[in-house]
Amino acid sequence: MKKLLATLVLCLLWQNLVLANDLAILVFNKWLYDNGHQKYVIKDNSGYKNNLNLKLSKKKWTIPEDTNPNFDTLLYYFFKYQHSHFVPGSRTYQWDMYEAKPSSQHYKFKSDLKDDKYIKKQMNKTALLSYLLYEDGKITVDEISPKDRFGNFVNNETKLRSMSVGKTMVSYVMGHAICRGYIESVDSRLNDWPLTKNTLYENQKIIDLLNMKAGDQKYVNRSNFKYGEVDTMTISSVMNMMSGLEKSKSQYNYNALLPHLLLSYISFKSGNDFENLLEDIFQNEAQIEQSVYFFKHPNMNKESGIANSMFFATRYDYLRIAKSILDDWQNDTCMGKYLKTIYKNRIPKGNFNQRFDLSNTFSGTKTYAGFFHTDYSGMKKRSIMGMSGYGDQEIIIDFDTSRIIVINSMHGNYNWKKIAYSVIKKGK
Repeated sequence: MKKLLATLVLCLLWQNLVLANDLAILVFNKWLYDNGHQKYVIKDNSGYKNNLNLKLSKKKWTIPEDTNPNFDTLLYYFFKYQHSHFVPGSRTYQWDMYEAKPSSQHYKFKSDLKDDKYIKKQMNKTALLSYLLYEDGKITVDEISPKDRFGNFVNNETKLRSMSVGKTMVSYVMGHAICRGYIESVDSRLNDWPLTKNTLYENQKIIDLLNMKAGDQKYVNRSNFKYGEVDTMTISSVMNMMSGLEKSKSQYNYNALLPHLLLSYISFKSGNDFENLLEDIFQNEAQIEQSVYFFKHPNMNKESGIANSMFFATRYDYLRIAKSILDDWQNDTCMGKYLKTIYKNRIPKGNFNQRFDLSNTFSGTKTYAGFFHTDYSGMKKRSIMGMSGYGDQEIIIDFDTSRIIVINSMHGNYNWKKIAYSVIKKGK
């Protein structure tokens, strides 16, 4: 009887997933048509139909990491990642946003561009959307996907999804919140926030949460949460489910909950100033040219913990944020001291269930420092901090050589070791 019931449940879940995919494809088809991409879709009496060879996952919302998707499939997921969260009828959770408007005096980059034929080749055959190399105070490599790939969908004004790079953006906001006095230090404890009362996070140090060593490994891991979908739940809902649960041994446990938790905590501590705080940080510190935003849950009270770490910015604004981090470290500002403090307090990743290889920043580093990946293999004596997101979104900052790489991508089918790791290690 139990086996029969389990089989029925699995069939129902599979049918719901198929239905959701079918509806999402209909919305995707209309989006293509409405935005002038009729070569991929036609409209007839029965609706919109595409002529694409789509190979979609039946198990995951994202592109499976172990596949090599064709262009048509990548285009569909590009729509999902970039647009479906605001499109009614897409069957994707509908988000609102905390938006920071552009700076009145955005930072203007200088360029001394090199013709990098290998990067161009990678752009033409992989899921890369953008590649930026900044060194010696200038952009030296600047490539965007060509027109016959994603160039008709991505330009310098396109706000690109961060995936887990958004986790590090929370750390960036945390540092500035501390420097502005909203939070005392990384050693402050979550002992004044009603949402975490009677949970395993109550009275924990911020530095331990930033380092993903909260002792929550029995309940949450990566994007998985024992009691629901953590990415689409308010902090209040998650904490209600975790009430009375006991903390386990403190060890590195990479997960999606803690960045949402800390961004909502910053919102709690800054009160009505939260949105002004975000604008101050991104306008005056990063000097962004276009607006940037974090997700937030719509139509809910701020007190419920509605901030979400998913972050969007243009390719150049990601570089502006990275440059502000580089400048703060090198000038030993208050933010620079925060960065050096979390770097000094980094912890080993050794006990986490991840492979170690040179395929991306996540797997090519040995330690973790306040939502940054640190200690790249073969560069242990170098002060380098990296950000890494699903699909191999990458931002790597080398404080010793003043070198930054920003990579936006849909999937990790590009040669990370050659265009990221080796460039940071040896330069061009």
